[in-house]
This record gives sequence, structure tokens and C-alpha cells, in this order.
Amino acid sequence: MTPAVVEAGSLDALVGCLSEFEPSVKEAAAWALGYIAQHTPELAQSVVDAGAVPQLVLCLQEPELSLKRIAASTLSEIAKHSPELAQLVVDAGAVPYLAPLIQHPDGKLKRQVCSALSQIAKHSVDLADVLVEAEIFPKIFLCLKDADLVVRRNAATAVREIAKHTPELAQLIVNAGGHSALIQYISTARGAARLPGIMTLGYIAAFSETLASAVIVKQGVLPLKDALLTEQEDHVKAAAAWSLGQVGRHSPDHAKALAQSDVFRLLIDVFRSPESSPDLKTKAQRALKAVLQKTTYLTALEPLLRDAPQPILKYIVQQFAKVLPNNPAARKSFVQSRGLARIQELKLGEAGASAGYANGAAAEQHAKMQEYIATINSCYPQEIVQFYSPNYADTLIQKLDEQ
Repeated sequence: MTPAVVEAGSLDALVGCLSEFEPSVKEAAAWALGYIAQHTPELAQSVVDAGAVPQLVLCLQEPELSLKRIAASTLSEIAKHSPELAQLVVDAGAVPYLAPLIQHPDGKLKRQVCSALSQIAKHSVDLADVLVEAEIFPKIFLCLKDADLVVRRNAATAVREIAKHTPELAQLIVNAGGHSALIQYISTARGAARLPGIMTLGYIAAFSETLASAVIVKQGVLPLKDALLTEQEDHVKAAAAWSLGQVGRHSPDHAKALAQSDVFRLLIDVFRSPESSPDLKTKAQRALKAVLQKTTYLTALEPLLRDAPQPILKYIVQQFAKVLPNNPAARKSFVQSRGLARIQELKLGEAGASAGYANGAAAEQHAKMQEYIATINSCYPQEIVQFYSPNYADTLIQKLDEQ
């Protein structure tokens, strides 16, 4: 029905109503234009072509609170569709009037303003830069503590849409204290409202070791871990798993921060759970792979040798094969923790299963596992390896029989 309304020539009349003296007429016209623009890029373009955007920017400057809200909402509906439409909103001078309104005392207005800013910023670096130049930082971080739950979520979404583009933008957010505000927001929010904050921390941490360290220093791992443990929705858990992977994947120190918070076990539990969605399992496995490959804190890995499922186990064994040859203290601890005995059990299991591997990926993975096990065993005298082998007692009895 909406295209029919447009084809009937309603847009010119509606845009004309935006110039009326009576505020209620302007409000009704702005609502109608927003409902038209929300559906498709083509309809939004029709609203723009009718000259609505400059009039909506003027409505932002009117004293009537409800008119400001509706004008911001309609600009958001226009900007969301494409970079071109968002650029037209920017070119009409909307941002200098939207940006100051994030400090307005009215919660409903701040909802619409934060939404409009996020719809502008999401499309490109250049559009995100426009918001930064409008000096929304650090003012928008105060919205993360707003009494209105929707304001908090929309503000987190706006920050996310800026942070995702470049390391420089992420660094600006960190420099302004945004990562600390986001961590506090995630710690208090629940459910889907947590999602934009979780994603923003992941985007920030993904760019560099320094930015990931900033998240760790402000205790950002703990609320991400809590989301992975306590949230009910799989898409929120998947986002938490992804963000944890981005935090921990840079270096042994980053990985150790996750290990000391017992994140590995939680990711493994999520991966193994029959209730987890395929996407959640994939995100958990990828996070484990990325972080485990940087982990040299073997104390955290030793318990996982017995608990980890096969797709994860290979990453753990690989790390022992990397670290043990160059770390005498770790080699001793590995024996005392029964880790070496577990390796011999794995060797026996791999040998027993080798006949079942067909050519292809499974056979290749089997060969790699055998290689890792051989590397670990080469770090120890043959007598010790034999002693911790599952069939060692049978071997001794056999020697007695041979005497």
C-alpha cells in the first residue's frame, strides 16, 4: 500500500506540511514520511527527492519536544538504507543538530537521536568520522548509564557502528574512556541489550594487541565470560565467544588472561553442549583455536587434556608440542600432573583408530596429532615414556615370563 500512497502524489503535500505553523501538523507529516521511508531504499529516496530532509533538519531545531523526536526518528529511517542516503542526511546538516541532543534530559528523544547517529555511522568510515568531528565523544558514553534501557542500548549500538571501521576510530573510543563505559554497561545489562556492547569490545580488541590489552586491564574479560555462562539466547553467547577470541588471540599474555579466568573450559562446555546452535559451536571452536595457538600458560591447558573433545584436543596437544621442548620446568610439571600419561593414552587411541581414517582431512589431522605426540615424547627419556604408557605393566610381566 505504501507505494500506492507515494504514486498518488502524497509526498509533496506531506513535505509542504513540514513548513506549516502548527506543530501538530508538522508532527503528523513527519510521522507519515517516516513510515514511508522505513520500508525500502527506493521509498526513502522518494522522500529525499521530495525535499523532506532539509525540512526535517529544521524540525530538529523547533522547541516542541515531540516534533524533535519524530524528526530524528524519520531521519534515522532514511539514513539506515544505504551510504548514499545517509550521506544526504549528513549533507543537509543534520549531524550538528543531532549530536548535542544526546545530552537532552528527555529519554525518548535520546532514543531516536542515538538511533539516527548509529544509522549514519554504520555505512562507512567517512560517515563515522562525521560523528567524531561533531564531538559526540565522550558525551555519548554517559548515555550508557542512562535510566532509560532503550537509550543505553541505542547508545551502545552507535558506539559499535563507529568502532567497527578502523583501528584509529577504536583508539579514539578507548582514549575517551569508552571501553571502560562499555564494560560497565555489559556488566549491568542483560539479554539482547548486551549484544551491541559485547560486539563493540570485540571490534576494539580485534584491531591490535594494545587495544585488546586495554580491554583486559579494565576487566573486560569477566562480563564477556558472564554473558557466555549465563545468557539464554545463543546469538548473545556466540557474540561473547567471538569477542573473547578477539581479546585473547594476540599474544601469550592475552591468552593467559583468558586462561586465568577459566574461559577455555566454558568455551569447551558451549562447544560440547547439544543445546548449542551450530553458529555458537562454530564461534566457540574458532575462539578456542585462535587463543589456544597463543597459549604458553600450560598449567591452564593440562586439565583440558582429559576434558576436551577431539576437534579441540588437537590444538591443546599442539601447544604442548611447541612449548615443552624449550621449557625444562614445564616438562617436569607435565609429568607430575599426569599430562605425559594422558599423551600416551592419546597415542594408543590414535594408533587404534588409524585404520579407520580415510584419505583426506581426517587422515591429515591424524598425521598431525601423531606428529605432536612424537614431539612431546622426544622431550623425555624413553624409560619415562614407557613408564607412563598404558600397557607398561603388561610389558614388565611379559619380560618376567621371558626369563
